[in-house]
Amino acid sequence: MADYDFIIVGAGIIGLATAMRLQERYPRARLAILDKEARVAAHQSGHNSGVIHAGVYYEPGSLKARLCRAGLLETIAFCRANGIPFKQCGKLIVGTTQQEVHRLEQLSKRARSNGAECHTLTKSELNELEPNINGLAALEVVETGIVDYAEICRKMHELLVNSGAVFKMGAEVTAIRESADSVQVEDSVSVVTGKHLIVCAGLQSDRLARIAGLAVDFAIVPFRGDFYCLRGQRADIVSRLIYPVPDPSLPFLGVHLTPTIYGAMTVGPSAMLALNREAYRKLAVSVTDIVDIIRYPGLWKLLLRYPLPGLTECIRTFSKRAYLAAIRKYCPTLELSDLFAPQCGVRAQAVSSDGRLIQDFVIKSTTRTTHVCNAPSPAATAAIPIADFVVGHLGKGASKL
Repeated sequence: MADYDFIIVGAGIIGLATAMRLQERYPRARLAILDKEARVAAHQSGHNSGVIHAGVYYEPGSLKARLCRAGLLETIAFCRANGIPFKQCGKLIVGTTQQEVHRLEQLSKRARSNGAECHTLTKSELNELEPNINGLAALEVVETGIVDYAEICRKMHELLVNSGAVFKMGAEVTAIRESADSVQVEDSVSVVTGKHLIVCAGLQSDRLARIAGLAVDFAIVPFRGDFYCLRGQRADIVSRLIYPVPDPSLPFLGVHLTPTIYGAMTVGPSAMLALNREAYRKLAVSVTDIVDIIRYPGLWKLLLRYPLPGLTECIRTFSKRAYLAAIRKYCPTLELSDLFAPQCGVRAQAVSSDGRLIQDFVIKSTTRTTHVCNAPSPAATAAIPIADFVVGHLGKGASKL
């Protein structure tokens, strides 16, 4: 007899959203959530810029595009239902060169294909909306918002506990064994058995997929993103999110200005290879993580494919002046003294063995397990639709519960 009908590994926003959807669909099911940390949202879900994305950048028809659009509505609905503060302040993507203005036109077409509400602004219209921002043109994305995703996770945790879900915190999974009728999960403190296993492990997703026996042609390569806050009155320098026009060949969106739901203003992030998947200090290292990175051939192919962007991000990470220069491209009044309180997050980016950055969400399954293998931004926005997608693909066995 299985201990649980469903076991979920990972108490980040995707794991918690999946647990909630399972409780809603199967109210009599026995449900356990395992996480090796002492609290929910300990990693990516609690270390991000808090943006509710509207679906501008993603390939039309991709999982990212579809689930991000649905996620914007679901995130806002969850916040309204549970009294969690959020704000749809909008976003401006600012073009500062003619090449970037041309890219804005392409972004506008993609955004509209994805259903995002957006408007192209002239230089004078941009200056009227945001006097401290310089650019030749901008794309205004009306629906983009801000929220505290860690607060969403805490509320999900509360609702799950009140509905009978079991949380096993401080339980690091060390083995997964699947049989014809169950899945056995061994962790650092016990062994539990479930009828179905869903792994939402973020920065550890590739490792858990492998110990579960999945053949995966990718590895998680961690990228650390460094942020700063703006001092005092400089926190009011803009009223919207301000983004540069991204390089379409890269998955990162550049250094941007982001108001927080609590009234602060963050600047960032950079994107440098991290030497520790789960530490939030600039010089943090993990021997295990370094060895895995060095041994993975896909990383070296990736670095050879993007040598200049990689060098630029490295310089920007260790030089505050270089970091400032990226911001002053569109916000020229900022000074070094305005940047303080550095912080960072770590992005789990799946890289294929041939050195490609895997752009879309990746979800793999066996008969009794489902693994969310790649869920970078906008996964926090899309968490509830990702949960619907996962629950909808559990197979016939779950429908009998």
